[in-house]
Amino acid sequence: MSGIDGIIYLILIACLLPYVFTIIAKVAGGFRIRDNQDPREFLAKTTGLAARANAVQQNSFESLPLFIAAILMAEYMVVPQYFTMMMGSAYIVLRMIYAICYLLNLATLRSIIWFLSMACPIILLITIIRML
Repeated sequence: MSGIDGIIYLILIACLLPYVFTIIAKVAGGFRIRDNQDPREFLAKTTGLAARANAVQQNSFESLPLFIAAILMAEYMVVPQYFTMMMGSAYIVLRMIYAICYLLNLATLRSIIWFLSMACPIILLITIIRML
C-alpha cells in the first residue's frame, strides 16, 4: 500500500475493527435475534469474554476520531507518506494486539499496548505541529 489508497485502507480497517468485536461480544454472550430489541442493554449485562469484547468495541470507537484526524491531517500537511503509513499501520496492528490482550484478560499488557497504540496518532500530530 502506498499513496492515498493506503490511507483509505488504513481508515477503512480502523473503522471496521470495532464491529468485529461487537460480533464477538454478541456471539460470546449468546445473542439471539430477539435480543435485538435492545442490544445495548444485552451487551451491558454480559460478563466474561462477551463483556471484554464489548469493552474492546467501545474503546475502539473512542480512539477512532483521534486516529482519523491524525491520518487525514498528516495527508493534508504532506507528512512523508512512509511515515504516515508506518504510524497508521502500527496503530492498526497494536489495536489488534490490544484486543487480543483484552479478550485474554491480560490487563497489564493490554494497558501497555493501549498506550503504544495511542502514541501512533499522537506522534503524527506532533510531527504535524513541528512542520508548522
